[in-house]
Amino acid sequence: MIEKLKSLCVVSIAAIVTIVPFTQPSFAEKKPELMVKTKSGKVAGKAQGDVRVFLGIPFAQPPVGPLRWKPPVPAAKWHGVRQATEFGPRCMQSKLYADMVFRDPGTSEDCLTLNVWTPAADKNAKLPVMVWIYGGGFLGGSSSEPRQDGTDLAKDGVVVVSMSYRLGIFGFFAHPALAAESPQKAAGNYGFLDQTAAMAWVQKNIAAFGGDPAKVTIFGESAGSFSVSSQMASPLAKGLFIRAIGESGGAFSSGGLPYKALADAESQGSNFATTVLSATTLEQLRAIPAQQLLDAAAKPPPGVRFAPDVDGYFLPESVPAIFAAKKQNDVPLLAGWNRDEGGINEKITLELFKADLDKQFGSESAELLRLYSATSDADVVRAAADLASDRFIAFSTWKWLEAAVADGSQPVYRYRFDLVTPADPNHPGGIAAYHSSEIPYVFGALDLLQGYNWRPEDYKMSEIMRKYWTNFAKTGDPNGDTLPKWPNYKADSGWEVMHLSPDPAAEPDRNRDRYLFLDKVWGK
Repeated sequence: MIEKLKSLCVVSIAAIVTIVPFTQPSFAEKKPELMVKTKSGKVAGKAQGDVRVFLGIPFAQPPVGPLRWKPPVPAAKWHGVRQATEFGPRCMQSKLYADMVFRDPGTSEDCLTLNVWTPAADKNAKLPVMVWIYGGGFLGGSSSEPRQDGTDLAKDGVVVVSMSYRLGIFGFFAHPALAAESPQKAAGNYGFLDQTAAMAWVQKNIAAFGGDPAKVTIFGESAGSFSVSSQMASPLAKGLFIRAIGESGGAFSSGGLPYKALADAESQGSNFATTVLSATTLEQLRAIPAQQLLDAAAKPPPGVRFAPDVDGYFLPESVPAIFAAKKQNDVPLLAGWNRDEGGINEKITLELFKADLDKQFGSESAELLRLYSATSDADVVRAAADLASDRFIAFSTWKWLEAAVADGSQPVYRYRFDLVTPADPNHPGGIAAYHSSEIPYVFGALDLLQGYNWRPEDYKMSEIMRKYWTNFAKTGDPNGDTLPKWPNYKADSGWEVMHLSPDPAAEPDRNRDRYLFLDKVWGK
């Protein structure tokens, strides 16, 4: 870890000698202002070392009653000072993911709050801002997870913001009656609109926390990364950010998280309303208790999945179509995925792998077998892990990167996270760079997680990733700080990929032929 300089004071009866290093003022030299005035009212935060923390700040009115399934409405003003020292409730969700640990008071439909971590002692610092969007399949997640704590990331000279957004049936339910009452004739994507509203709040308020609204980077993982690609595509987010980081996922294929056409989403919602909820009007639907709605969507297992749609408003067209027409928010992009997104099946055999390829790809299976380099039981474990990763997350992220290069004018950087993380309660084998395993490294939050035996290489990896990420947020280029050179992702440099490990190195994409072939098969 990079050692922070500290002021050293030597005190004696005869004299006071103070030795001060040449650095910017810290909280040790200037008392932090823990009360900040936002456009809605004053908030009082807390200090965590050299970082000021403000939690659970409302950015929208509670989306309940008549505001259920409507675009978020800016938060009402309050009088006095609002305490901002505890996380707000997480948005309505079932317990879906064993690796998610929360520090909030529980679930509620009244959940549209955000959090700010700032190293700035006052509002004049004008620091770059990083706005985090959590993942969870658009079904779960919360900004209160310890692995997403912004304290250490903020110490690298950025203001960190994270928000909650509506999920599942509350965030992505579409119905013909909702489209009919909408001025834009749109339905669904309320979770996306929450994200956009939080970014709009940042534009209006972050200067009071020492952030620069003209230097906002959005970043997210899994569904949060899909969200980043969607915000890049949406005209509603224009001007709200100038850089984007995607960790594992992009809205560019029909694989893991497909986006429906509006008519299909409305049909799904209408059928669900009448057959499951026995409701035919919006009044009836909005009167159903939140927990009853959540339970109904979860039965029978695995339940009904309400996901984003191409609503004609937030997304006028599909995300790929918007990029192809060069209508996206054209900003520098840093994106990639983890080596083992789909996990590792150590019991797979070459025979089983061939059968899987035959089932999926038919006459194309022989070429896929060659491209995945599967020739024996010894190497088929790696091949199967790579195929699972591509099917789940990697291919869609690759498509996003390719579109950003082909249809944009800004620099693009690609990575793969290769560090095999130590065993943990959810992955006792400790044999892979799993989906989402990079998150605590990015945030510098390793020591906030329980059940891990972190190694020196883990702390080194975290320092490297924090520097690359915050450099990108500051300048649009991850390079600097004596870090290994991270080249642009483009044809004339061999489509180089930064392999992130404790000793990171860039090399030409060794799997490009594979992705080009998958594009012919999956991109049809």
